[in-house]
Amino acid sequence: MLDPAMPDRLERIAAFLPEGWSLTTAASRAPEDQLAAISGAQFAITGDVPVTVAMMAAPGLRAVHKWGVGYDGIDLGAARQHGVRVLRTTGSNAVTVAETTLGLILSVNRNLVRGHVGILGGDWLKGSLAPTSMTLSGKTVGIIGMGYIGKALVQLLRGFGCTVLYTKRSPLPAEEEAELGLRFAPLAELLAAADVVTLNCELNASTRDMIGAEQLALMKPEAILINAARGGVLDEQALADAIREGRLRGAGIDVFAAEPIQPDNPLLGLERVVLTPHIAAISADSFATSLTRMFGNLQAIDSGRAPREIDILV
Repeated sequence: MLDPAMPDRLERIAAFLPEGWSLTTAASRAPEDQLAAISGAQFAITGDVPVTVAMMAAPGLRAVHKWGVGYDGIDLGAARQHGVRVLRTTGSNAVTVAETTLGLILSVNRNLVRGHVGILGGDWLKGSLAPTSMTLSGKTVGIIGMGYIGKALVQLLRGFGCTVLYTKRSPLPAEEEAELGLRFAPLAELLAAADVVTLNCELNASTRDMIGAEQLALMKPEAILINAARGGVLDEQALADAIREGRLRGAGIDVFAAEPIQPDNPLLGLERVVLTPHIAAISADSFATSLTRMFGNLQAIDSGRAPREIDILV
């Protein structure tokens, strides 16, 4: 287990291990502790910790399993070079991330966090929050990425009567668009039309730094931006500048270019920005399901069987 875990959490995870298997965790996120943790292990699980070239070369390593979906921190080329299998739990956190995305939309639109913090500080901000409080119902939502998460978000938005635009590398089939009630739009058109833009895509070569100053300038000044994808998709400084200068109403951000968030992150301290610590994909009520699926995949590899096909990356 590459993400450092306290003994009680490690014990909870170990309860799902196949018979005869043992589980250890890394002492810290430092490279030397990560190498020490993976050395001698046949299998490794990572949540947020990158798996580097040096780690893939660990003797005896057979597979790395991502706890979740985003694999941008795992060196797939090194995995292929060293014959290490790489897997993920495809689609497992789609509803969780979609619900968090919706929660961030409502939190920013309705000034929920600002009102809460105001009360804790002894301020009753009802009047001052009115000019930046907006409804979601009937608005246009632009979703960047339309995989499992995007489709789950569409289902949640149906009750709000939103017009939904989406963009991705290849449009969905027309019949699926009709079934979901959405329309494909090129990125520039989506940004210009949407009252809410949500990032729900993978981080890869085509999406890295996809949303910068040029793209933010296309958005309406009263629009908001939500990022529950990966920090590398968004230029955080450009977003902070747009909000500070009144060119964007607000944002909800769950993921950051450097995690944990750094003290000099430009989004810190901005009133109209809601920040959460990369929690969109986690849910206590999916804990057992995710572990059972991960250990099932690893046990299949151990016994020479094929793991779930949709979970295979390498």
